[in-house]
Amino acid sequence: MLRCRSLVVASLCVALSFASAPSGPWDAFNYAPESRIVRPAAVFRLHGNVENASNLVSSSGEATLNESGSYVSLDFGKEVGGLITMNISPSTNSSALSLSFSESPMFVNPLTSDDSSFPSANASYDGVEPVSAPLPSGTWTQPTARLRGGFRYFTIVSASSDAVTISNITCTISFSPHIENMRDYAGYFSAHDPVSSDNNFLTKIWYAGAYTVQTNVVPVDTGRQVPFVSSPGWENNATLGVAGPIIVDGAKRDRNKHHTFSAGDMGIAVPTGFVSTNDLLPVRNALSTMFAAINPTTGALPESGPPLSQLGSDTYHAWTLVGTHNYYLYTGDIDWLQNGFYISGLLNVTGLRDWGRLGGGGISAEGNAIFYRVLMNSADLATQLNYTSLSSAWFANATSVKTNFNKVFWVDELGMYRDNDTTPLCPQDANSFALLFNLTTNDTQANSISAGLEKNWNNLGPVAPELPDTISPFISGFELQAHFASGNDARAMDLLRREWGYMLYTNLSVKSTLLEGFTANGSLGYRSYDGYNYDPSYTSHSHGWSSGPTSALTFYVLGLQITSPMGQDWTLAPHISGLPAAEGGFETPLGWFGAKWWLSGKNITITVDTPDGTRGSVTVPVGKTIKLDGKLVARSLSSASTIAVSGGNHTITAS
Repeated sequence: MLRCRSLVVASLCVALSFASAPSGPWDAFNYAPESRIVRPAAVFRLHGNVENASNLVSSSGEATLNESGSYVSLDFGKEVGGLITMNISPSTNSSALSLSFSESPMFVNPLTSDDSSFPSANASYDGVEPVSAPLPSGTWTQPTARLRGGFRYFTIVSASSDAVTISNITCTISFSPHIENMRDYAGYFSAHDPVSSDNNFLTKIWYAGAYTVQTNVVPVDTGRQVPFVSSPGWENNATLGVAGPIIVDGAKRDRNKHHTFSAGDMGIAVPTGFVSTNDLLPVRNALSTMFAAINPTTGALPESGPPLSQLGSDTYHAWTLVGTHNYYLYTGDIDWLQNGFYISGLLNVTGLRDWGRLGGGGISAEGNAIFYRVLMNSADLATQLNYTSLSSAWFANATSVKTNFNKVFWVDELGMYRDNDTTPLCPQDANSFALLFNLTTNDTQANSISAGLEKNWNNLGPVAPELPDTISPFISGFELQAHFASGNDARAMDLLRREWGYMLYTNLSVKSTLLEGFTANGSLGYRSYDGYNYDPSYTSHSHGWSSGPTSALTFYVLGLQITSPMGQDWTLAPHISGLPAAEGGFETPLGWFGAKWWLSGKNITITVDTPDGTRGSVTVPVGKTIKLDGKLVARSLSSASTIAVSGGNHTITAS
């Protein structure tokens, strides 16, 4: 377990990666490919005169397309992305091909790919990739600019009446380019789910989130071109930042809006990466890119990195700062923090660009909830850098924001926070943030918000009041954590099974990575009326901001979290959540952090393995007689007890 994980850039091993997670039955649910060269797994669809199409799922054997319009659609079995290579044998100099790609089986089409460059109401902005006559005879590889960042289905079409024979079709995976073995995770999670029809659902969704974020880590020179190429077409050869690899929003799309500086990546995808692969170099490169573009006069950070480089988002500015705290907490990278750290009532939100929600400007609950988190995180970072006066000032400001937040936004009659002081609308985002960021003042208030959020649910998840007809896995990821954090574990598990169960198993998607969002009835027309031009093919099927369950299962169900840089201090507080057992862990530069718990009747056994020299606390959720390594340490009349535990290997029992 203590071997160094293999990296293409060997020097990174010392700085960013130390160990491989233990092997076990959970490895069967790891969606990452075993090799960077992957082949189609099945023939998805045939049309016209195609001979021996089944040969295309192996390295040997040929298939022939005999007439114009004939095509074969191949299924890679999961989300992949990169450059296609194949052998071509044209019958004449007039033989020609065209290629199309799709994440969803809904948009497998010989005439167009799903859209990645720009959303178009006809769902055909990208079109096909022509491979024109005269075709090469022998090996053909996609031009690098035509890299397709995310797809599951690949269609080959004869574009002439002259036959063409093809064979040995592969995709060279482009994501996570610095990792040699993409299945060699630093962390793991495993739990059987007695409620779901698939009792491995929780383990599968943990790994689906991890793989989603892996597909969002890309080479720095593979960004979507801006201005966007004219239709039909796409190009992914723009420079994304100051260094690579770098994390972006999605595999297929938004390969320049690397909102590792938005809620998507900073608030959700970075914790996912930490507990699974511990690959945080792309986060550092993304943050460095944002700080390099800071406005020297106003201190404003851009909403997105190059080449898009959008401006005008107060909330995304704040999420960049949240991401800075996350990165330092997980890595303890004090040198980077010292180079990147800068010094800058209620926040008046004037930069209105956001995650897609409607409204949100002015004195808004969402913006001020994030502002509170930024102030608390900034106070902590200032303490780490010995800026004591700044730390005190920011903590005092945060205290004031919390007080005013409750005065302005809380409505007793509604039992929730309102969006602003002029509306009764109670948004999903602000109320989830308020619970998670500890803006509530008592348990009664917290439980009221948790119950109020559930009123937004349908059978597929929460329909966001601030973006009607929309289910946002990004905001729901915060809501999921909020229910756990407020002690409403059954509600959290219900949400997880509804929303992420739909995403993992629906035939509309890739069944390996996670959808950007969907409508209230489960269709792919996410944000159709709000920026996506009624183009369902534009929706991303591998979006890091949808991976909330991966960190939530580790931090809450398993219960293991670090509370100071690198895990010098840690907590273990299992949320039983109706499960019989759970196990997992992750690494930091200090070493391995692992835990396991299981129930036996009314008794619980907990094991924990953390680096020597660290300090922890273990909260035992059941049992009155608590023993640490066989020695009685507490008797409790309450439903939960917390004991201090040093680093090392320990066993706690409660009966």
